[in-house]
Amino acid sequence: MMSYFVFSLSLLAILLHSCTLTLGQNPASAPAPSGPTNITKILEKAGQFTTFIRLLRTTQAGDQINTQLNNSKQGMTVFAPTDNAFSSLKAGTLNSLSSQQQVQLVQFHVLPSFISVSQFQTVSNPLRTQAGDTSPGDFPLNVTTSGNQVNVSTGIVDATVGNTIYTDGELAVYQVDKVLQPLSIFASPSPATAPAPATPETSNLKKKKSPTALSPSSGSDDTPADKSGADSVNGVAVLGIGAFCFAFWL
Repeated sequence: MMSYFVFSLSLLAILLHSCTLTLGQNPASAPAPSGPTNITKILEKAGQFTTFIRLLRTTQAGDQINTQLNNSKQGMTVFAPTDNAFSSLKAGTLNSLSSQQQVQLVQFHVLPSFISVSQFQTVSNPLRTQAGDTSPGDFPLNVTTSGNQVNVSTGIVDATVGNTIYTDGELAVYQVDKVLQPLSIFASPSPATAPAPATPETSNLKKKKSPTALSPSSGSDDTPADKSGADSVNGVAVLGIGAFCFAFWL
């Protein structure tokens, strides 16, 4: 009986020691992503971003993003339009853009700082993008929030942030349902101002008014000269010559 009691105590001690070791250990953490941060690989893993990935590669903007992320601690935020967002554009829109405009379009979807979802509620508009500054015409963005919903406005379109694709404290990638179209590229040019039609009153005034160049002038070569003065001079000269000849004859 005593031996059974000792055996039970020994077994209980072993169990308690085992539980103590198990509770004292830290839970296993999730493995960190291998290799440097790569925006195209992140989007490829998420899926439905084929067109945006192609733009990142053809414009080499993806390489620039990766270089900045892996060589600085400033952070970055990327708004990634889905393939459906690009499909909603007018046919031929991307092909109609120059190489520089395609680069600016991609950079317009990138903020040069890390912004979490909660930080969108306190950011100051307009936001500077990689394509320019905050001044009008320099590719700025405006962000508004309503509860948990985040909206991004370009002045042409209003997009909604759908999901957080990736975040690590330095890079945040958000899915948006529309392509962010900057005013500097997609704004329609204002039509040229047409000349005001002539009114009947102005037409009559033009007809009544004679051009200055065509008005008669006293010094014009076409004006007949006054011959009365010239005839008087000629008569005096003839009389003088006649008197001289008469005196000489005498």
